Amino acid sequence: MTHLHIFLLTIALSLLSTTTKNIEKAFLQNNPRILYSLLSSESHINISLPEPISFSDQISQQQGYFLFKQIFSAFTTFEFYSGSELPLFPEKQDFIFKARWSFKNNKNNNQYVFQIFFYLMNERYQRGKSSPVRSKEKPEKFEHLWKIIEIKAEKL
Repeated sequence: MTHLHIFLLTIALSLLSTTTKNIEKAFLQNNPRILYSLLSSESHINISLPEPISFSDQISQQQGYFLFKQIFSAFTTFEFYSGSELPLFPEKQDFIFKARWSFKNNKNNNQYVFQIFFYLMNERYQRGKSSPVRSKEKPEKFEHLWKIIEIKAEKL
């Protein structure tokens, strides 16, 4: 039983690590498609971003895609790195991923630095399931179980 628990913890940490790496990749590549795959389709996503973006609302996964498509076309990321460690208890159903996001306005080259927080929910627990959810398109691969349900930032 102990070996099974260690195996499940290893899988949970691996999936969470993949999710945080994909968040980083989405911002560094200014790619809203990557971020779209990480946004929850189960619930609305609460997003609150200060000036110069100035956005605060609850939106759907599709609206999140279009919002970040607009953001990434107006602002270019030049630095994004994690400010938080992976959780000690990955079997928990939620996790806050903290990062530092530096970007510039493409129109006037003004630079900004945000501390940005992603509230990640393990959708396996959200749906009340006890085993990993398998993707319908590619049954041999696990879906991203960790989904973004909230994004908040503050100016530094």
